[in-house]
Amino acid sequence: MAVNEQEVELIVKQILGQLSGGQGSTYSAPASTAGGPIPSVAHVAMLTSLENFEVKEFPMPSVGDDDILVKVEGCGVCGTDAHEFKRDPFSLIPVALGHEGTGEIVKMGKNVKKDSAGKDLHLGDKVVTCMIFKDDPEITMFDLNKQNVGDADVYGLLPDDDVHLNGWFSDYILIRGGSTVFNVSDLDLDSRILIEPCAVLVHAVERAKTTGILRFNSRVVVQGCGPIGLICIAVLRTLGIQNITAVDGNEQRLAFAKRMGADKTVSFKDHNGIEALTEAVKQSFDGHLADFAFQCTGNPNAHSNIYKFIRNGGGLCELGFFVNGGDATINPHFDLCSKEITLVGSWVYTLRDYATTFDFLRRAKGIGLPMSELITHRFRLNDINEALKTNLAMTGLKIAVVDNINV
Repeated sequence: MAVNEQEVELIVKQILGQLSGGQGSTYSAPASTAGGPIPSVAHVAMLTSLENFEVKEFPMPSVGDDDILVKVEGCGVCGTDAHEFKRDPFSLIPVALGHEGTGEIVKMGKNVKKDSAGKDLHLGDKVVTCMIFKDDPEITMFDLNKQNVGDADVYGLLPDDDVHLNGWFSDYILIRGGSTVFNVSDLDLDSRILIEPCAVLVHAVERAKTTGILRFNSRVVVQGCGPIGLICIAVLRTLGIQNITAVDGNEQRLAFAKRMGADKTVSFKDHNGIEALTEAVKQSFDGHLADFAFQCTGNPNAHSNIYKFIRNGGGLCELGFFVNGGDATINPHFDLCSKEITLVGSWVYTLRDYATTFDFLRRAKGIGLPMSELITHRFRLNDINEALKTNLAMTGLKIAVVDNINV
């Protein structure tokens, strides 16, 4: 029976461990898939036209000295994926989507030793990716300027090439040298799938903190209770902020907002006009306006309204517009200047925020927040068109593609 190079590596490490009496060895045996045979083909969900994925077979690529081959275990469906599925705003078709993915290392080049945070990497480790460097020295792990990843490439939003394994909506992905990769073997699958969207909110809250207004006793309103808004509430709650009011029009999402840490909820469907809605927000804070607000929807009207919820001298973080959602109308005098509101925008995250997110997820689990229950729908790779349609219909919260073996 032929023995592949991964099995040889495993046997050698086991023998060395036995020779040393099992003492001082830092190697832990990989999961069974790491030592098993790698198929000759990979399956990729390729978006070939608007609203149409096709699961295609491609030859398994060779793994270079700086590359990592990962067997995909799951990937969340992002709003960006839905925009690309519906409209192709980035003109990428044909494209392998999926950037909220995670999986297990099954093969890696001889130069791969550590992840982007300096943690050892071995066969069988569970990993996530963040970005692909574009020879920009300012995008570094501990960049004091905290440049976000907006100008970097990410897997799942790459033009198709001769490798094809460029997105996490697949059963294997090839992580090329120059990419960022993190060992997250201590996190469960659901937590790993949620890392990318959670990083968005860790970054947003860090941006909010730069105003000097967001404190433990702040009255905070979070507008929009989709996955982004719900995670925003969870991040605030893990920081010890308790006086949180969630605003949305979906009762199911508002109920979940309470489970994530919101103290009060307000449905805009119960109030006629912005004045009545503002009064409801005030009453949720015992007659006070909010000290700080997070705007988590991509609706321009929602952005226009949220200024009314904020007190004089308060703060606002706008993070809902990941793509162009249209213009919003405000009155600069009444909404911004006379109230002296401090406004910050937030978009994606930095590498430091990404690493911080791992600690947030551990903390959220430690205080009993139902993070895993954010994932309400799970689809196999063959059913990815249904997964995207479910996301667009907003019938659940977080949608994920998992168990990609059965194609």
